[in-house]
Amino acid sequence: MTTVTKLKPANTTSTEEWQMRVDLAAAFRLAVHYDWHEAVANHFSLAVSPDGKKFLMNPRWRHFDHIKASDLMLLDADDRSTMDRPDAPDETAWCIHGRIHALLPHARCVLHVHPPYATALAGLADPEIKPIDQNTARFFNRVAYDLAYEGMANSDAEGERLARVLGNRTTMMMGNHGVLVVGKTVAEAFDVLYYLERACKTLILAYSTGQKLNIMSDRIAEKTAREWEEYCDSMAVHFDEMKKILDVKDPSYAE
Repeated sequence: MTTVTKLKPANTTSTEEWQMRVDLAAAFRLAVHYDWHEAVANHFSLAVSPDGKKFLMNPRWRHFDHIKASDLMLLDADDRSTMDRPDAPDETAWCIHGRIHALLPHARCVLHVHPPYATALAGLADPEIKPIDQNTARFFNRVAYDLAYEGMANSDAEGERLARVLGNRTTMMMGNHGVLVVGKTVAEAFDVLYYLERACKTLILAYSTGQKLNIMSDRIAEKTAREWEEYCDSMAVHFDEMKKILDVKDPSYAE
C-alpha cells in the first residue's frame, strides 16, 4: 500500500516552506537512489526568500540517505558570521551555494554533485556534451563549462567566479570536479540533473566504443533542445512520481 506523504509544519515554519523542505529532502534521497552522491560530501540548496538570499541547505557531513526535511539548515547568504556558528555548514558548500544564491536570483534551487558519468566527462580535455542522441541534444548550447579548476572551493572569490561562469545558464560542467545545475524549483533542477547524468552516460559509453561519434547538425540539435524546453511540464510530474517511490521505500525524508 502506498504511503501518502503528509506535511507536518513546525510551529516556526510555514506550510509553504515545509513543502520546500520536503521536496529538497526528497532530492537528497533520490540522489542516493541514482548513485549521484559521494560519501558525506556534495550539497543541495533551495532559496526560500523572494530575493533568493535566504536558503535551505544540508548540514555539514550528513549522508544524503539520512537527511530529513527537519534537518535542513536555514541560512542567509548575506550573513558573514555563518561560518562562526557552532553548527556551521561545510566551508565549500557555503562558498559555492552562498555566493550563487547571493548573486544569481534565477538560481532558486542549486544541486551540486559528482555523479559518475558526468564527472568522468568533466575530467576530459573536451567535456562538451555533444549532441549524439535526444538526451544529449537537450543540452546543446545550453551549458556553461568551467575549465579553471584550482582546488576545493573554499573562498568567496571562488564562489563568485563560479557564479560568473554559470551566468544565466542552468547547467555547469565543472572541469576536473563535477556538475552543478540550478532551477526555479527542486523538481526542475532534479529533472535537469537526471537527464544530464543520463546524457553523460550515453556519451561516455559512445566514446568507449572507439568509433566515430554521429554528431547531429547544429540545426537538428537546436531544434531538439527547443522541443525539450516545450516539454517542461513533465518536470514536476517526473519529480512527483519519484516521490511516490520514496513514499513506499522510506517516507522518513518528509519528517
